[in-house]
Amino acid sequence: MHMTQLDIVPFGTEHLEGALALSRQAGWPHRLEDWETALAMSTGVVVLENEKVVGTTLTTLFGGCATINMVIVAEAIRGRGLGRRLMEAGLDGAHGVPCRLVATQEGLPLYEKMGFRQVGDILQCQGICAAVEAPIDVEWMQSGDLPQIAALDRAAFGDDRSKLIFYMKDIGRFAVIRRDGHVAGFSATRPFGRGEVIGPVVAENADDAKKLILFQIAARGDRFLRIDTPKDLGLSQWLAERGLIRVGGATAMQRGGQVNPSPRVKTFALANQAFG
Repeated sequence: MHMTQLDIVPFGTEHLEGALALSRQAGWPHRLEDWETALAMSTGVVVLENEKVVGTTLTTLFGGCATINMVIVAEAIRGRGLGRRLMEAGLDGAHGVPCRLVATQEGLPLYEKMGFRQVGDILQCQGICAAVEAPIDVEWMQSGDLPQIAALDRAAFGDDRSKLIFYMKDIGRFAVIRRDGHVAGFSATRPFGRGEVIGPVVAENADDAKKLILFQIAARGDRFLRIDTPKDLGLSQWLAERGLIRVGGATAMQRGGQVNPSPRVKTFALANQAFG
């Protein structure tokens, strides 16, 4: 069989259309705008076969850690070690800081071989919700709330994701719960895939998290919604009762360092699987 030349080059905006075609082939729901967001937050590489994108990976650097995401190899060229080469490129882009990723079942064995360990399970829940009343103690963010939102996210995530939070304010909407004049929890919604994604959702407890999610659902009418929630926080049954049915799952993994989020607040819904 003739083996064509494969080139690994830096991921540029000129590769976005090819990356979109590749993710569609893999059955992912991402739109071109979702790829644009991922690339705007990240650096990465693509694998080219005769100028066609046949592999991708991105590394998103935060304060002291990174997420490796959007790792795809075209079905026709699997089995040639490209997944490992893409992961090596992703780790190079992290410049030695601890790395996180959310793994599919197919990717799990490779990631474990490359030093990642399992740290939790993520449940993908989605659907169209029945109409709900907006909770009265949740409100839309005011412009001055953003630093407090970023600080809460940092406490829950265990690292500084200010650049993600500030980017998301321009493409989505934040809602907050206040206590004693301070932001005590928040939720975000933005367009993604087939509809919109709710996340991150950061709160002190599950009751606050549910209110923050309900507020976003109430504002979205009959839009198709998705939430990626950690299994151990126990929201999936409640989400299913609202119409957000579990359709799949993935495994949260970490390489190097420790995840040291604050015990005071938790992330009840991820920004998405790429960013954690």
